[in-house]
Amino acid sequence: MNPVWSQSPAPPGQNPQQQPQQPAQPDQTATPDAGGPAADSGVIAIPKKNTTEEPPPAPPAPPEPKVKNPEGMGNITLHVDVPEVTVDVGVLLEKTGQFVPGLKPTNFRVYEDGVEQKIEGFKRTEAPITALMLCEYAARGWIFRRDMLNAAWEFTQQLRPQDYIALETFDLKSHIDVDFTQDHREVQQAIQQLAMESYSPATFSETDIFDALYDALDRLDRVQGQKYIILIASGIDTMSKLTFDKIYKRVKEARDTTIYAVSTDGLVEEMSGGRGGMRASMREMDYLQADNEMRSFAQATGGQWFRPVFQGELPDMVQNINANIRAKYELIYRPTNAKQDGTYRKLQVKLVDDEGQPLRLQDEKQKPLKYDIIARDGYRAKQEVE
Repeated sequence: MNPVWSQSPAPPGQNPQQQPQQPAQPDQTATPDAGGPAADSGVIAIPKKNTTEEPPPAPPAPPEPKVKNPEGMGNITLHVDVPEVTVDVGVLLEKTGQFVPGLKPTNFRVYEDGVEQKIEGFKRTEAPITALMLCEYAARGWIFRRDMLNAAWEFTQQLRPQDYIALETFDLKSHIDVDFTQDHREVQQAIQQLAMESYSPATFSETDIFDALYDALDRLDRVQGQKYIILIASGIDTMSKLTFDKIYKRVKEARDTTIYAVSTDGLVEEMSGGRGGMRASMREMDYLQADNEMRSFAQATGGQWFRPVFQGELPDMVQNINANIRAKYELIYRPTNAKQDGTYRKLQVKLVDDEGQPLRLQDEKQKPLKYDIIARDGYRAKQEVE
């Protein structure tokens, strides 16, 4: 890895001599991973190398219900206005984070409030992304700013021409540095400018992450389609008007937004942990609470949480985020509970084999592989307006 900002800050009054280099354009001809055949035992083997496979076709739409007209007027088609629920599911190998390809509709089970739902639509998706990088930029310490800048820069190197990206930073308040654009150089230039300013930052030391995240979600509500927040921060909140309970509730209600969280406290926590003393213990508790909150934001929306310690971890970490954002299984069902009463519905996704047993994966040497199912944990049914 060639980190963008890996050196210690220059002495006061001096400008840094090294500028981050422009990233090479990613290969635009990459195709989705494809999977290997399933064995008779129900175990799916994950190939070592990638091949190309057409995604399985979606099952046919169910027939529309019909009733007989009592006056002999023929058949009348009844249209029942039952909302559809779309669930994006990532299936990733636990050890490598590799997306598991080649799964079929029959491999999935979806439960809403414990009741199994009938999957009516299924496809594998890999599409351009719309992402907001929400980054903590405060006078908390050079290491925090450096790790944020490097993580943000690494993410821009994974972008494709069709992707929309925005950059928003926060300390005591939020600041829109670059609005949504497909000109990724504009975002990279903004990151470079932040790197120059970070040697003598005229920012607050407060980090109001709860308020910043709430504002970002409100802003994304006006953007159609699936959106992503790349939250790069220490996770420590100092002066937000909102409590954790209120922002967590807001996060869970963001149906079309997935959060991928990157904590920037990894190195500091490793360096300061276990040194004893009351102040050290309080600091460790702050970091632990911050990590738990960042993890909760990600898991509630079907995303992932990362806490890199060393800069060498960033390329693989960001590559996993980028790949997992693009590669998903999309499941569609009509809930058996058709009430639009504003209640929160718990979701659970399971994988099964052809016999309905828990799905097992193995590598080419027939060694078992553990996997994670990444999906949001629920949604709120829309309230009907009388």
